[in-house]
Amino acid sequence: MKRDPRAEARARGRTTAVAVDPVKTRTGGAYIPPSRLRRMQQSLSQDPSTAEYQRNAWDALKKSINGLVNKVNVANIQNIVIELFQENLIRGRGLFCRSILKAQMASQTFTHVYAAMIAIINTKLPQTGDLLLRRLVGQFQRCFKRNDKRQLLGLCKFIGHLANQRVAHELIVLQILMLLLSKPTNDSVEVAITFLKEVGQFLSEASPAGLSAVFDTLRNVLSQADVSTRVQYMIEVMFAIRKDKFQEHPQLVEALDLVEEDDQRTHQIQLTGKVNEEKLLDVFKFDERYAQNEDTYKELRAEILGEESDDDNGDSGETDSDEEESSDDDAAAAEPAQQATHSDGKVVIKDMTDTQMKILRRTIYLTDKSSLGFEEIAHKLLKGPLGQKGLEKELANMVIEMCQQERTYIKTYGLLAKRFCDLDRDYQDAFCEEFVEQYNTVHRLETNKLRQMAKLFAHLFYTDAVTWQVLEMIHLNENETTSSSRIFIKELMMEVSEFMGIEAMNQKFADPYMQGAFGGLFPKDIPKNTRFAINFFTSIGLGGLTEDLRAHHAAAPKKIMAQAQVVSDSDSESGSSSGSSSSSSSGSSSSSGSGSSSGSSSSSSSSSSSGSSGSSSDSGSSSRHKKRQSRRRKKSSSPPRKKREASPRRTSEQKGGDQTTGDEAFAARAQLSKSGGGVAAAAAGGGSGRGGGDRDRRERSSDDSRRRRRSRSPDDRDRSRRRRD
Repeated sequence: MKRDPRAEARARGRTTAVAVDPVKTRTGGAYIPPSRLRRMQQSLSQDPSTAEYQRNAWDALKKSINGLVNKVNVANIQNIVIELFQENLIRGRGLFCRSILKAQMASQTFTHVYAAMIAIINTKLPQTGDLLLRRLVGQFQRCFKRNDKRQLLGLCKFIGHLANQRVAHELIVLQILMLLLSKPTNDSVEVAITFLKEVGQFLSEASPAGLSAVFDTLRNVLSQADVSTRVQYMIEVMFAIRKDKFQEHPQLVEALDLVEEDDQRTHQIQLTGKVNEEKLLDVFKFDERYAQNEDTYKELRAEILGEESDDDNGDSGETDSDEEESSDDDAAAAEPAQQATHSDGKVVIKDMTDTQMKILRRTIYLTDKSSLGFEEIAHKLLKGPLGQKGLEKELANMVIEMCQQERTYIKTYGLLAKRFCDLDRDYQDAFCEEFVEQYNTVHRLETNKLRQMAKLFAHLFYTDAVTWQVLEMIHLNENETTSSSRIFIKELMMEVSEFMGIEAMNQKFADPYMQGAFGGLFPKDIPKNTRFAINFFTSIGLGGLTEDLRAHHAAAPKKIMAQAQVVSDSDSESGSSSGSSSSSSSGSSSSSGSGSSSGSSSSSSSSSSSGSSGSSSDSGSSSRHKKRQSRRRKKSSSPPRKKREASPRRTSEQKGGDQTTGDEAFAARAQLSKSGGGVAAAAAGGGSGRGGGDRDRRERSSDDSRRRRRSRSPDDRDRSRRRRD
């Protein structure tokens, strides 16, 4: 049988048709119109545990990340970051890093924007920043081996901006520079100089010694290496840039300095050795725990963005029963949060969840970060959310919190607060209330936040944006202040004095209409508080404010003695009035006794003598009381005596003379007590009476004093003479 070659060829060319799953292919095998693609997606299973559903979600995630990365710029970076966090960046971190690298290589002028976006995401998801840095280092190693100058320039620029944002450690920067300059060529030196322009200011702060070593290597290259004239000129220009402290190449643009240094996560990766780039993260992989991982990321997203997990109404892939359950849960959660009141037949719903307040605070924050100056911020806020009344206190609180969050005090917040205070009196009252609340809780703040707040209020005080009457709540004493409140008062007063000066502050504090407000700041109630205030202002370098307080403290003892003298005068007047009343009563009793005894001479003589003795004793007691009062007044009016100097040691003869004088005085007092029944007996016997006894006592005391003066040393006599003079 003759064979037909054509028939055999046709038989060999026949193949069986194999069904290709369009889901498992990259493009579905052919172009599919969008309408037909949507119908195909709807026909797929909506079960998250199926591969078709997860592949569809993976494609949507990749498309969303690429679109957001391509739209980012300086103006909308904050909004783009918020939208990126809405996507599952943990599952799609490989897609995100690949999209970032592709976009940066395509448009290197936006490298600083991409680095800022990575810095923000790195604070919440550090594994994303670590993966991106490892891929950059891996690509740098491959491009360096291939001598790909164009790719090296882009990669070095990206790594440099990541180092400026504190995502990459300075060690990787120094390793790249030393690797490029180890075997200098025209291309390697050019790449090193371009890289050094980006990271020069950063290295001058982070590693000055490393920067000096790099410039020493460049100096050796300039003098020894065989490089072209163009490269030599570039090296000389680099030295001039360093001399100007990299002013033309700043580390960060102010609009992109969005991350606090303490919040940033820095990754340290070695340039030498193999780097794991985790390329499998770019490829779709079926996840058996897909639903659980998605729920976990939703909780993380709510924590990052400060959202409620119940805010989402459900994804489009949920079933109808799930949607009904979620809507029922939302309605049940909204019932206690809302309160309906009827007025004129209308229902007014009050939102008790503070959702509007959260939106207001977020709007104020974003407006502040996206504006150039305080005037633009005030204009946008007044035109937008602050157009209605009742939000003054929330604005004041938000301005204070934003000021406290800054690393150093920024005058924009002080000018913004002053602008609102000048616009409406309600804002002044709001900032005054915030001052009272912040001062009462100042012990809860950190030192840096406390200082920023003090400088903000100092700006409002010296510009008269708020009234100084609010200072009446400050009581500067040891019992009513803490270390935090004293630091706050110190920063407040020093900031005000820096702008007003001591003379203007003295005039302000001396205003008679404001003394009630400054009474607690400059206390005059007790000397202890006065001394505390004087020492406080002197220790902070504002002793010139305490001149009036020092004068009051110096005059305080005289005022106290004058008050004591007035009290003693009133006591003496009451004592003299009581003595005169007692003498008048004794006189009346004696006259009545003489009238009743006129019948016999013996009884009359005895009664008369007893009456005279009683009158003399009463008059003597009143005179002694007056003398004691006069001595007290003299002692209170006389200045306090100085401390007596130590007298020289006395001899045994002087001590014996003192003992003799003491014995004689004791004997005289005993003889006086034995002289019989006191002064009344001497008056009845016809003697000199009370007056004679007083003269004898005065003579004895004068003799004793003369003896003591003789026994004292010459120095004691001179001191007593000077004291009398």
